[in-house]
Amino acid sequence: MSMPDPICLHLGKLAIHWYGVMMALGFLAGLATWVVLGRGTPRDLNYCSDLLFWIMVGGIGGARLAYVAANFGRFAAEPLSIVRVDQGGLVFYGGFAGALVAVAVFARRRRERFWSVADFTVTALPLGHAFGRLGCWLNGCCYGAPGGGPLGVCYPIYSAPWWRQAETGLIGRTAPAAAPVHPVQLYEAAWNLVLYPLLLYAYRRRWREGRVAALYLALYPLGRFFLEPLRGDERLRWDGLTAAQWGSLAALAAGLLLLLRSFRSAAAADDRRRES
Repeated sequence: MSMPDPICLHLGKLAIHWYGVMMALGFLAGLATWVVLGRGTPRDLNYCSDLLFWIMVGGIGGARLAYVAANFGRFAAEPLSIVRVDQGGLVFYGGFAGALVAVAVFARRRRERFWSVADFTVTALPLGHAFGRLGCWLNGCCYGAPGGGPLGVCYPIYSAPWWRQAETGLIGRTAPAAAPVHPVQLYEAAWNLVLYPLLLYAYRRRWREGRVAALYLALYPLGRFFLEPLRGDERLRWDGLTAAQWGSLAALAAGLLLLLRSFRSAAAADDRRRES
């Protein structure tokens, strides 16, 4: 499968990248999810728009800071490129950490409980993330390792996968395209689309506060951990695992601990009610 041009259109000298388009669509899809879930509650369009603003600031800011930190040498030489998030270069777990801070600030400003806002927020996260991964696929970043069989993707000459394969000797410097790679971005998008209805179901069932967010923390990292070995871009590693795999293990542990605490708390409350 050959890839389309990563540039969606040109407005004069300004190039609009598919990555930026997909990121914008992801935020809009998230907003639409919140608006639908908030019908008949105080969480109206103004509330959801305000939440989106804080998530964009925290999420994009955290994701970009993490990417810049991991590629500091490149950005030290080209500091102005730090702001070009429309061309790719975002780290999910950095964005997730930034979004957590944003949720905490938003909840404090609104005088709401953190976990109530967190449950509401994560319902939209998988759908927005799926759009983001589609943008990665079109942009040629976060690409997969060589392989993929009939699903393999061939990126064009001078793309990031082409340079990586040329540097490692997998292809020659005269190759017209990169060797086929796993469309790992689409695999992760599919995993997010599996999580999306599960979280919506859990939220609509009015699960105990904090459980929807904990469920996301426990489920997303499972897919991410096992997809990481299929990544072909350069990855930071410690003790045989990538940084994202370590982050996935930490997030999974946090999600499971939160779920365990929630169920234990509910059981204790039931015992007290029966005793009274």
